[in-house]
Amino acid sequence: MSRPAIAEPRRAALPLRRWRTMTLAERQAWLAWLFLLPALLVVIAVAMIPLAQTLYFSFTDKRLGALEPEQWVGLENYRFLLSDSLWWTAVKITVQFTVITVVFEFVLGLLIALVVNSRFPGRGPMRAAMLVPWAIPTVLSAQMWKWMYNDIFGVINDLLKRAGLIEQNIAWLARPDTSLIAVASIDIWKTTPFVALLLLAGLQVIPDELYEAATVDGANRIRQFFTITLPLLRPAIVVALIFRTLDALRVFDVFYVLFGARPDMQTMAVYAQNYIVAFSDVGYGSAISVAIFLVIAIFVVAYVTTLKVEVQT
Repeated sequence: MSRPAIAEPRRAALPLRRWRTMTLAERQAWLAWLFLLPALLVVIAVAMIPLAQTLYFSFTDKRLGALEPEQWVGLENYRFLLSDSLWWTAVKITVQFTVITVVFEFVLGLLIALVVNSRFPGRGPMRAAMLVPWAIPTVLSAQMWKWMYNDIFGVINDLLKRAGLIEQNIAWLARPDTSLIAVASIDIWKTTPFVALLLLAGLQVIPDELYEAATVDGANRIRQFFTITLPLLRPAIVVALIFRTLDALRVFDVFYVLFGARPDMQTMAVYAQNYIVAFSDVGYGSAISVAIFLVIAIFVVAYVTTLKVEVQT
């Protein structure tokens, strides 16, 4: 008779023995990777694989609906991108829009957060009411403001004429000198509550005892703001600035609703969509998408580098 195999139970018990001999730190590390594994798989499926595919298509002449397989063209798409004046116009418009909106949204959001953080009757309803613009879908709010900006029957021209500020109606969305201001105003109106909400969360964690001690020491409100509020609010400020900057650099919907594919008012995202969808040029559109990713990465690195310098000092 053959001897029964007894190696399998020993092998099955081997991982359990290793787990028992691990230190607490090693067990926590394994558990951390185990819990992160589903999220990592999702990120790989929805982000890394499409990104790799986009990078590959940027080196080809891929077209939507083409019967022939794509051909490798190397850096040809990027050469054309760097020489295209419309791309640089889109970069200029996007950066200008980002700077204007982020600056105004931060200043106004900070003021609103300071107001709603103080104690006064009706503070709760006011906190809820300030989120209404942010809750409205962007396409809906853009269409609403498009009617308000209308040069014939728009309410904005009517109010300005009643106030005596203008004599004739202004075509806000048609004139090059007012188009960017008009679309930036829409984004400021809609997204300032989001910035205020982030800053309000940072204000809520600042202990009241610090202000009470500063008051006892004779510090006025302005001194308290610069010595207590701003330094302790810095993490919330950084988060708000990063979120809004990345969102503004990727802006698409409000520009597309207001201007469509107008060459002088295209953002980088609208420029990419125009080639991918309208012209079915996936190869060149993928190169544009990679360029947008690099522009956003530059801003992220700038923020992170600035944050590290501030922490060290």
